[in-house]
Amino acid sequence: MSGLLYMGRPWLVFDPKNKDHRRWFAEFQHLGTWGKCPVRFVVADDHGDLVTMIQRRLIQYYVDREFKLSEPAVANKADDSKLTIVRLRPKNT
Repeated sequence: MSGLLYMGRPWLVFDPKNKDHRRWFAEFQHLGTWGKCPVRFVVADDHGDLVTMIQRRLIQYYVDREFKLSEPAVANKADDSKLTIVRLRPKNT
């Protein structure tokens, strides 16, 4: 087994909620290299490459954050004092 496995940068799954992960990606965008990044990110099987995967996750993170899509919608509570109860009786035939 290679010694690089033990001495290399640790593997992480990119989490857009983690500020460090977002900062490391911003540095990559600025520098054009992962050379200064202290970790390596794992690419999910359903994505072709790392950059596309991170961009998609960041877009989803910021859209959810801006429009609060991840929180369940609050239903308007009906005012029961204005309701009238009507009982329907079957028609006698």
